Amino acid sequence: MPGSVPGVTPVRRCSRTACGRPAVNTLTYVYADQTAVLGPLATYAEPHAYDLCELHSERLSAPRGWEVLRLATNTVAPGPSSDDLLALADAVREAARPAPQQQQQQRLAPAEEGGREIGRRGHLRVLSSE
Repeated sequence: MPGSVPGVTPVRRCSRTACGRPAVNTLTYVYADQTAVLGPLATYAEPHAYDLCELHSERLSAPRGWEVLRLATNTVAPGPSSDDLLALADAVREAARPAPQQQQQQRLAPAEEGGREIGRRGHLRVLSSE
């Protein structure tokens, strides 16, 4: 790849010295509240935040008098919910229903739509542009 540095991988690594494991969490400090916040890996690397691997995230301790706030990290991507699947099934059923007679009668003939029907595939029609 032009302009890239050889040997550099796009995976963010743990900020701890001599640790080469991939980062999974980001540590930030809120000095005013004396709180260390450990949460999911931030979208972008920040200069005042520390990316930590799983091992160093578990071993994290804060200075005496400080509180460690561990935000829930979701390691498994959520799949579709049962509501999503039911909505999809309802949409498929609705699309498969035949059109009511009134709608079928209101449809224009191909000549009235501005073209002549020259082909058909299933419910689709090919019209000429004459």
